[in-house]
Amino acid sequence: MLKKEMQDALNDQINEELASAYIYAAMVAYFEEINMKGMAHWMRIQVQEELMHAHKLFEYVLTRGGSVTLKAIPAPKTNWKNPADVWETTYKHECHITQCIEKLYAKAQSLKDPAAQSFLDWYLNEQVEEEANAQDILAQIKMVQNAPAGLFMLDRELANRPAPAAADASSEANA
Repeated sequence: MLKKEMQDALNDQINEELASAYIYAAMVAYFEEINMKGMAHWMRIQVQEELMHAHKLFEYVLTRGGSVTLKAIPAPKTNWKNPADVWETTYKHECHITQCIEKLYAKAQSLKDPAAQSFLDWYLNEQVEEEANAQDILAQIKMVQNAPAGLFMLDRELANRPAPAAADASSEANA
């Protein structure tokens, strides 16, 4: 049985993941508006990933006999100065989510909930990847932001990000 304090913290993280999807959806709209289709594609996949992360937490709470409580999601920022500003926001947001996961893990430790700790290991590893991806793209965009041809090439490269496979999504949800 899931302790109420852990359940509440997991529900907060579900909200964080859904808010992340909302933020990235706003970035999709921005990139579409400035005709950066590759970056829009990359962010669309990010939206899917964040929804999968929320779903995985949602199912975990239910599996442990807890109650899921969904909360309001704040409206995201919708305007940025340029693509570099978006990627800076993305990197900072991923760092924020890492801090949230680390706090959640610490809560599981303090409540002596080894099942939650084990479950959250995946999220800790995922955040290392999420931060690295955002940081790499931010570094690349800073290198080419004053070179339209370089920005065009990076946009085309980001268009090649593969969507998560349906099988991967269902296995993640059940992990």
